[in-house]
Amino acid sequence: MERLLTIRPSRRLQGLTSAIFTEMNRRKKEVEARGVRVIDLGIGSPDQPPPPFVIEALTHAVQNVGNYGYPTSEGSPAFRKTVVRWYQHRFSVELDPEHEVLSLMGSQDGLAHLAQAWVDPGDIVLVPDPGYPIYFASVALAGGEIYPMPLREENDFLPDFSKIPDDVKKRAKLMVLNYPNNPVTAIAKDGFFAEVVSFAKENQLIVAHDLAYSELAFDGYRPPSFLMTPGAKEVGVEFNSLSKSFNMAGCRVGYLVGNRDIIRPLAIIKSNIDYGVFLAVQEAAVAAMEYDIANPGKNYNAAIYKKRRDVLLDGLRDNGWTIPKPQATMFVWARVPDGWTSETFAFALLEKAGVVVIPGNAFGAEGEGYVRIALVKPVDVLKEVILRIKKSGIISS
Repeated sequence: MERLLTIRPSRRLQGLTSAIFTEMNRRKKEVEARGVRVIDLGIGSPDQPPPPFVIEALTHAVQNVGNYGYPTSEGSPAFRKTVVRWYQHRFSVELDPEHEVLSLMGSQDGLAHLAQAWVDPGDIVLVPDPGYPIYFASVALAGGEIYPMPLREENDFLPDFSKIPDDVKKRAKLMVLNYPNNPVTAIAKDGFFAEVVSFAKENQLIVAHDLAYSELAFDGYRPPSFLMTPGAKEVGVEFNSLSKSFNMAGCRVGYLVGNRDIIRPLAIIKSNIDYGVFLAVQEAAVAAMEYDIANPGKNYNAAIYKKRRDVLLDGLRDNGWTIPKPQATMFVWARVPDGWTSETFAFALLEKAGVVVIPGNAFGAEGEGYVRIALVKPVDVLKEVILRIKKSGIISS
């Protein structure tokens, strides 16, 4: 095939990186080529199907010939009204379905494009480090500048706003937050969101809160919405998704709620690049939320991940690797044993035990010294992971 050697891709690509993820995948294939059945706890993709009632609703909806036209990019009235009802039910937050709800092709869609709606070259975006990769990539695609906010164990993995320089605060236009957090699994302590609102008002910046794990919480903990905080809607918006709560990751359906003036520029971007979420998928999402409203506390997903968390971490503790139990998310954020870096430990775990985890520095420089483990396998497979790690001798070496 002929190549146009003098033409280069956009410089925006230089701000995107998946090097560690690519390297882990390459090494995984090498190990599999030796006949090893690799257990992949790397990517956080739900391994369970949606609940039967969601599949039934989707099956019915795809048979409706009226659902095959272009949907509107903002979302159907039924979808937006149900989001409003669910937010009132779950968080006691009131929203206007016409102006304060925007449908998305998964929350990552909105996270990827929000910076394009608000950020110009020279603008700074405050991004958590470690953080979900799209937070960094979205800023690079928009041509903005990233200021990483360190999330450190000694500060409960919360950013310390007092450490942000004054000149950065003046140029900052947007701040991204995520609690419960991926990858570090931290939760927002009482009073933190009030501090966020105060900081945003003082420095005139937008807050974008990613609440993708609102329903995956354990031990009696119920994650709050950022919008529950007085004054939050004046400065911020919140992303949520049905990917994790109802195992609908492949359906690509989520939404943005909050300040209408912050949402509108993203809605304009969206109206220029897509025609919205397939109406049948929106109907399935409505069924999921309606079920949750009618059956509070019966989301079985949280119980599944809690059981997996306990089996894995109790087993690893018994073998000498003690990891704090997270109160939320589908991940474990684990400090690597002494003498290892994030990458050397992850590589050794794959080579000697046939288990994939993601090195912490894949999520930012502050992730060095940790690995992220996704709880995306059944209990019997996680028990095999424990046995493999014990036999490998990695923890004791």
